[in-house]
Amino acid sequence: MNREELWGELAALPREAQQQVMDFIAFLRTRYALPRSNKKAERGDLADEPFIGMWRDWQDMGNSSSWVWSESR
Repeated sequence: MNREELWGELAALPREAQQQVMDFIAFLRTRYALPRSNKKAERGDLADEPFIGMWRDWQDMGNSSSWVWSESR
């Protein structure tokens, strides 16, 4: 049975039966859902991230605080 036939069969059912089909699908989704991991992701030290300090040696960056202040006016 292809999807169009399946939709036709569903549409041909009375409303109560259509609701039962939807309830059964919801049940199957919960039954066959991928298990969730209860383990939380470990947080590393932010200072160890590779992006920290990536602009450290850029001469054109200057003082970022003064740049933000001048751009916000």
